[in-house]
Amino acid sequence: MRRSRSVVLATVTALVAGGAATYFTSTASAAAACAPAWSATQVYVNGNTASQNGTNYSAKWWNQNESPATHSGQWDVWKNDGACGGTTPTTPPTTPPTTPPTTPPTTPPTTPPTTTPPSNGQLPKHFLTGYWQNFDNGAAPLKLAAVPNTYDLVAVAFADAAGTPGAVTFNLDPGLAGAVGGYTDAQFKADVATLHSRGKKVVISVGGEKGTVAVNSAAAATAFADSVYRLMTTYGFDGVDIDLENGLNATYMAQALRSLRAKAGAGLIITMAPQTIDMQSAQSSYFALALSIKDILTVVFTQFYNSGSMLGCDNNAAYSQGTVNFLTALACIQLQNGLRPDQVALGLPASTRAAGGGYVAPSVVNNALDCLARATNCGSFRPPATYPAIRGAMTWSINWDVTNGNGFANTVKPHLATLP
Repeated sequence: MRRSRSVVLATVTALVAGGAATYFTSTASAAAACAPAWSATQVYVNGNTASQNGTNYSAKWWNQNESPATHSGQWDVWKNDGACGGTTPTTPPTTPPTTPPTTPPTTPPTTPPTTTPPSNGQLPKHFLTGYWQNFDNGAAPLKLAAVPNTYDLVAVAFADAAGTPGAVTFNLDPGLAGAVGGYTDAQFKADVATLHSRGKKVVISVGGEKGTVAVNSAAAATAFADSVYRLMTTYGFDGVDIDLENGLNATYMAQALRSLRAKAGAGLIITMAPQTIDMQSAQSSYFALALSIKDILTVVFTQFYNSGSMLGCDNNAAYSQGTVNFLTALACIQLQNGLRPDQVALGLPASTRAAGGGYVAPSVVNNALDCLARATNCGSFRPPATYPAIRGAMTWSINWDVTNGNGFANTVKPHLATLP
């Protein structure tokens, strides 16, 4: 991504060992006392409790105006703690029911199965991502709440390097604040909550063309995880986007992201935005990172631009950027070398001004998605298989798309709903 041009408390899956659980009868006397009533205006952070419609809930991460009644579940912001209204029993019943629930596992798995997609924070099956620019470079300056509703996932660009190696921080750009008539930290936090209330997800992106964040040691990995988690709990970010364009240590970044996942829980969104060259081979650091965290990775949206011609998965010819062949033949490399289709998306510039090269009309993006998902609208390159679960598309940037009349989002987003 180019600056110039162009959570969450750990969500614990309850695994009940056979015979080890304590079972409570469903009686009014056993119901817990109700927590204070949920308020749409109150900010809740992980561990806070509230009640609604006779049920207690506990917050998993920062949220505001997200009703527990409609935002509770394994991957959502609230945990359902059960009915309330009575008094909490001082001692549990001594006799459990004779028939326990359907055979729970006796031990939790040590490694999530790679055949099952990880949580994606309840993102749609096919979704649109856009980068929001925290700087003013000629594209339309926007407050976060002004992001068009067509975007499902918003990546805030970018976090800043802190003094400690690996650590990051976030600061609103003064130039952007001036361009939008003033923008405070409190207003930005409120805007994150506004996007959440619309059903959107927001991640903090680390890196960019001018990014200087480096995670090259165990200490830096710890600093990265701790600082990103702190930003998540402070601002309400749903996860992190890795967009390091100046080098990446796959070993220590994987360590950092696994540490962050341990802190934030299964609802953590992890995205990656490598440059095209970074995903030419499974041995490259970026590709190696993606494969090493495959069990917790949400999606990779490679920047299919600013690269010139590149080899595709057939290794027979170099495909020119800015064509449907380029998009499908290069996405094929990832799809044929270990990533699941739901972990692969296409990243494109929103306009000719958003990148130095590689722009394609949004209709070409749709053709590439069709080709990958169902082998229609292909160019001369035809993938060796179809990938109906191909995840979607990303654009750099929301600001450039708004400048360009929202042509990218208004064309690609409706088409995503037509994919298998």
